[in-house]
Amino acid sequence: MTQQPDSQRIAKFLAHAGVCSRRAAEQLILDGKVFVNGKVIVSPALNVSSKDKITVDGKPIIAREKTRLWLYHKPVGFLCTRSDPEGRPTIFDNLNSKRLPYTVSVGRLDFNSEGLLLLTNNGELARFLELPATACERHYRVRVKGLVQENELARLQKGITIEGIHYQSIEATVEHHQSSNSWIRMTLHEGKNREIRRILEHLGYAVNRLIRLNYGAFQLGNLKSGEVKEVPEDYLIQVLPKTFL
Repeated sequence: MTQQPDSQRIAKFLAHAGVCSRRAAEQLILDGKVFVNGKVIVSPALNVSSKDKITVDGKPIIAREKTRLWLYHKPVGFLCTRSDPEGRPTIFDNLNSKRLPYTVSVGRLDFNSEGLLLLTNNGELARFLELPATACERHYRVRVKGLVQENELARLQKGITIEGIHYQSIEATVEHHQSSNSWIRMTLHEGKNREIRRILEHLGYAVNRLIRLNYGAFQLGNLKSGEVKEVPEDYLIQVLPKTFL
């Protein structure tokens, strides 16, 4: 294969095309799922260009023209993955009718959580927004069983370590009580797996509803459950680093 002026490493190409992050792309290559010009490749140490024919799991991959990002109101009862060995529904099953290009999610919401999930065609952007160093604020409304008091949540401002896992400072306030439940507002700056549920369970409260309201500069707003809306390009120019545009 002749190297072209616009050539780049295959993992970077796949990330920019919105397939996945570079790290995940390298794993796809090692798993034998990436073909270049009809031949399986076994190493990420390969340069490709827009002239090469690249497929992943048999699907042709086209070089990304520009970064796009969507707001998606994830409903309860869907996994943030493309397939599930147990056959449970995924967000991409739900999104099949929306006519979106190939996208990846920015972080995840677990099966029983709902609210704002970002989708993008740029895997590198997804990775950037997920990194703790980027410090994107995530705001949540959380309902728990029991009557929570403000002083029980104050300790979270200093961070907390549970079973050897340290969680950074969390802002948490009681919004109101409803019957035998409490609604809490929480602000996080990282996205560890099941972070809110584990922290509140550690305090003795079971979460029975969890809604993400925003992710960084992006808001759920009035988006209805299951709806998806593209973010205007002029807004992306305002809030994203130029390297992703």
